[in-house]
Amino acid sequence: MLVPSRRRLRLEVWIVLGLSLGQSAVYSVVQLLDKMTRAPLAEGTSTLNRSQSTREYFDLTYQLLDIIFALVPVLLVLYFLTDQRQASSGHGSNPGSAFQKLGFNFARPGRDLLQGLGLAALIGIPSLGLYAAGRALGITTAIIPSELDAYWWTVPVLILSAMRHAVVEEVIVVGYLMNRFGKLGLSIPLSIMASSLLRGIYHLYQGFGPFIGNVVMGIVFAWLYTRTRRVMPLVIAHALLDIVAFVGFSLFGKAVGLG
Repeated sequence: MLVPSRRRLRLEVWIVLGLSLGQSAVYSVVQLLDKMTRAPLAEGTSTLNRSQSTREYFDLTYQLLDIIFALVPVLLVLYFLTDQRQASSGHGSNPGSAFQKLGFNFARPGRDLLQGLGLAALIGIPSLGLYAAGRALGITTAIIPSELDAYWWTVPVLILSAMRHAVVEEVIVVGYLMNRFGKLGLSIPLSIMASSLLRGIYHLYQGFGPFIGNVVMGIVFAWLYTRTRRVMPLVIAHALLDIVAFVGFSLFGKAVGLG
């Protein structure tokens, strides 16, 4: 099997991040500076699911297009992680499959679901407290999970949006980066910290409270991944957290903290 050089792997990682969450991290830092130089952070807001048109079906179209195109970097990652020789060999378990390498499959649905539920509870409840503390200290903006109008498609689109965020973040920031960092010679602790800091940075636009919370979440998720080599429980947990936040706010109008 042909092993990519470290130089090629580094270039690959920069391309993936430049097309996805690395780009988000850069924008997040700029947005934070913009908010801090306008007014105190406590007076700022961060809206996650914005309406993009006053016309119902154009708004729906824009929402769906955003979700679809956000998943393209995930497809790129899966392509990079697939061993083409093993994948084309036709052997049963297909060890060359990126889905199998990442544990991004339905090989153990019951166990993955239970782990996902446990992680969602472990992360979600403290996140609410951290959000409240951040607001009280003036280091966190008011988070508005959704400003979509109440159409028939609002809740399904918010669920799809939550699943999009979960897949993009966990597959790229945990599964892909932990794989590539290992091949680049980084130790497991350093890989976990780099992955976690990236997660925190692309949430900085929400303030310093969400930055801290997401770094902690990243450490827990990346550590668990090193133990199980399965990204599916992380995707389930993240999706549940965002579904509760997005749909809960849409239905009840209460600001909630996000993981």
